[in-house]
Amino acid sequence: MYRRCRAQTILNENASPSHAPVNLPNWITFSRLLAVPALLVLLAPAPGPGQRIAAAVIFALAAATDWLDGYLARRLGQVTELGKFLDPLVDKLLVLAPMLMLVELGQLPGWGVFLILARELAVAGWRVGQSKISGANNWGKAKTVVQILAVIFVILQWPGGEVLFWAAVALTLLSGGIYLWPRR
Repeated sequence: MYRRCRAQTILNENASPSHAPVNLPNWITFSRLLAVPALLVLLAPAPGPGQRIAAAVIFALAAATDWLDGYLARRLGQVTELGKFLDPLVDKLLVLAPMLMLVELGQLPGWGVFLILARELAVAGWRVGQSKISGANNWGKAKTVVQILAVIFVILQWPGGEVLFWAAVALTLLSGGIYLWPRR
């Protein structure tokens, strides 16, 4: 019940034509979700080199839309509460889906991915209780970039993927702590 009311509140807050909840930036955010099942299929057990390249390209293109939807939302004056809620949620799904497949393939440690998942759930849960959703800070943005790079490097089995992954874990925990730290 609370979630339905919260979603309706977000939709009602943005009912004016210039801030309609279903606008171009939000459609781009929704489209990013389409990459998730494709990544899961491509990274199914024993992916070949062609599948890995396709997965990395799809992932990189989908990740680039994260920048695009934010840019357009600000440029067109279409920043909405729905967009601020959905964008980070879709980002989490996009990053965690291939990470979980890479755990299954034995290329990432499950406990490292769990730390990332735990932070993301904690921040998402905290956001649900907020009347106004704040956007990502610079630490959160840096975390996202390093997570994206780590996923691409590990999918392609490039050197440095493991280092990037652990940097992503560290930045994920640091940015979560900063985001959740009580503000005065």
